[in-house]
Amino acid sequence: MFDLVYLFSMKASLKVLLLFLLLTLAKATVAQNRIQKVTQPKSPIRQFEKAEWTINLQVPFTNPYDQKEIALDMVLTSPSGKPLVLPCYFEKGDKNASEWKARFAPQEVGTYSWFFRLGGKNISDESKPETFEAGKGDKPGFLHKNDLYTFKFDDGTLFRGIGENVGWESRSFENDKWTYDYLLPTLSKNGANFFRTWMCYWNLPLEWKKVNSTKRYTNTQEYFHPGAIQRMEELLQLCDSLNLYFMLTFDWHGHLMENGGWKNSNYNQANGGPAKTPTEFFTLQRAREKYKNKLRYIVARWGYSTNIAVWEFFNEVDNAAFTAADSVIIPHEAITQWHDDMSRYLKDIDPYQHLVSTSISHRDIAGMNAIAYLDFNQKHIYKHTEKIPAIYPTYISTFGKPYVVGEFGYRWEDADPKYGEEWDYDYKRGLWYGLFNPTPILPMTWWWELFDDRNMTPYFNSVKEINDQMLASGNGTFEPFPVLTDKIEAYGMKCGNKYFVYLLNNSATELTSDISFDLKGGKIKEVQAFAPVSRQYQNLSSFKTKDQRLLMPQVKLAPRQEMVLILSGK
Repeated sequence: MFDLVYLFSMKASLKVLLLFLLLTLAKATVAQNRIQKVTQPKSPIRQFEKAEWTINLQVPFTNPYDQKEIALDMVLTSPSGKPLVLPCYFEKGDKNASEWKARFAPQEVGTYSWFFRLGGKNISDESKPETFEAGKGDKPGFLHKNDLYTFKFDDGTLFRGIGENVGWESRSFENDKWTYDYLLPTLSKNGANFFRTWMCYWNLPLEWKKVNSTKRYTNTQEYFHPGAIQRMEELLQLCDSLNLYFMLTFDWHGHLMENGGWKNSNYNQANGGPAKTPTEFFTLQRAREKYKNKLRYIVARWGYSTNIAVWEFFNEVDNAAFTAADSVIIPHEAITQWHDDMSRYLKDIDPYQHLVSTSISHRDIAGMNAIAYLDFNQKHIYKHTEKIPAIYPTYISTFGKPYVVGEFGYRWEDADPKYGEEWDYDYKRGLWYGLFNPTPILPMTWWWELFDDRNMTPYFNSVKEINDQMLASGNGTFEPFPVLTDKIEAYGMKCGNKYFVYLLNNSATELTSDISFDLKGGKIKEVQAFAPVSRQYQNLSSFKTKDQRLLMPQVKLAPRQEMVLILSGK
C-alpha cells in the first residue's frame, strides 16, 4: 500500500513539474527576442531638443496603434532621480518586422539611465539598461503654470501669450495664400509669440479617413492620416525656427454634430467606429479607449516639442452639447466626466507635463471649470468685447485657476470687410483689455485672414513693447490699481517701480478728462505717453503729486483714441 501511494505521489509531482516547466518555457518564449535592435541617436543629446531612437521589433499585432494590444515605452530615470515613462510610436512595418520610434527632449542636464519596455496582449520584453548624457541646451524649455498673469518656462523665464487664432490653412474655396508658411512668419516678425490651431477634417486631419473642403489632404485608409502627420512635422519645424508657441486643438464641436462631421467620423459606428451617437463618443468605454490611443500617439510623436504650449481637447464643446435653442442634447455630466478622464490620462502619459485645456463658446458645461487636470479655463467672446475685463475676476475667484479668452471678435457670423473699421477697433482694445487684466494668454482674435488683409498684424508690436516692459520692470509682479477719470476708460497696472495706465476714449466724440490714482507710497520722476498705432513716445510734464496721489489734468483723447501712460518711479 505504501509503495502505491509513493508511486502515485511521484507521478503527481512529475506532472506538476512538467506543467511548471512548460509554463516557464512559454513565458520565456513570449518574453524573449521581441526587441530585436535599438539604434541610438548619432548626434549629441541636448536639453530641450529632440533625440530619436529607432527600435526594431519582431512581434505579431493586428493594430499597432491599439495600446491594449501592443505598447512600447521608454523608461528613464533623470539626473535628479525623477522616473519618466515616454510612450513610443509605430513608424512602419508589419507583424513580422516593425520599426518604432522614441522621441525624447531632456528637461535636465546630466546622466539619464533608460531601457525600453514592451507590453500588451501576451507580450513582454525589456531591452538592456543604458545611459546617455544630456548637455546644456539653448532653449528655455516647456511652458507650465505659474500664476494668473504668466506661464513659466523650465528655466524660469516668464511668458505671456500674444497672438491670434490661425484656426486652419486655406480651405478649398479660400485664397491659397492662407498657409502656415505665410501666416506664421508674418506673426513672428510682427511681435506675436502665440497662436491657436485646429485638428479637423480639413486641417491636420489626424483621425479623419474622409476629408472635406481641402485641396491639401485626400481620403485615406490608414489608421492615422499620413498627410496630417507630415504637415504636423512641418508645422513643428516651422514654429521652432520662428520661436512661436501654440495651442493645439484636438477636435472641434462640429465633429459631434449630426449635420456636421459626425457622418464622416471614425468614431461613428456607421464608419466602423465604436459609437452609435455623439453621446456615446463621451460615454462608451471603447470610444474612450480609441481616443486614448490617439492621445498616446500624439504625445509619443510630438510631445517632445517645446513649441506646443497647450493641448486643447475641444473647440466650443458647448456647441455640440446644446441645440441652437439651448436644449441639451449631450448630457453635461458625460462631457465633464470625459474631460476629467482624458485630462487625467494625458497628464499621466506626458512626461513633459504640457499645459492642458478645453474651451466653450458662451455656455458653461456644468462641473467642467472645476476639473483639476485642466490647467486653465477658456471662453470665446463675440460682439461683447467690452465684457472681457469683467470675465477674468468672476471665473478666477470661483474656480481658482487662470482664465483665457481663446477667441474674440466684433462678429462671429462672417468677416464682412464693410465693418472693417469696427473690426480694427475691436481687435486693438481686446488685446489691451487682456494685457491689463489677469490672464496668461491675451485674447486671441478670430478672422486671421481679414486682419492680415487689413494690415493689422504689425499692431502686435505695440502690445509686445508694453508687455516686455511690464515683465522686465516687475519681474513677474502685477498689481492692478483703479484709475479715476471722467468718461474715459482706464486700467492701471503696477509692475515693479513702474505704473502703466491704459486709456481709451470709447466714444464718437473727443473727450477731455483729469486722470488720478494712488501711488501706493511711491514717487514719480518721469511720465511718458505711448501711442500704440504709431509706436511713438512723448514725455509729459503736466502732472503733479499730492498726498501720495498722482494728478494729470485735462488729458485729451480723440474719438476711439487709445493711449498708454508709463510712469517711472524713483
